[in-house]
Amino acid sequence: MRSLTRSAAPVAGLALASVLLVSGCRPVTVPEADGSAPPVTPGPTVTATAAPDEAARTAERYRRSGGAEDVYGIQRAPGAGGVPLVTVWTRGEERDAGRFDALKVSVTGYLEREEGVSLERGYLMDVFGPDGSLRHRLDARR
Repeated sequence: MRSLTRSAAPVAGLALASVLLVSGCRPVTVPEADGSAPPVTPGPTVTATAAPDEAARTAERYRRSGGAEDVYGIQRAPGAGGVPLVTVWTRGEERDAGRFDALKVSVTGYLEREEGVSLERGYLMDVFGPDGSLRHRLDARR
């Protein structure tokens, strides 16, 4: 029985490596200001459809200040390169660039003005739709 377990481990490892290779999982590099390209691991492409409690409270404040009604979650966390990672949950189905541009200006303006978030060095933003799928991903580091 032990020899069967030992022989199964390399097969399982090979299967995992094959899945990763086929799925295209790999580190992404983003140039820094000095021209170097540190590895950056991309975030998730799907998330829960419910925003965390603090993200929901931030979105409520955002909507009360005149923000988009379909935004139901805004979360900020430390991102790559020391800039904020802003995650937005929206009920909006649209995927077009014009609506995304308006949303990013509205959310980042609110975060700077009302929440005191410094975006001086830029930010990263992920926007997830009502089904939890990634709608937009932006690297706006300076």
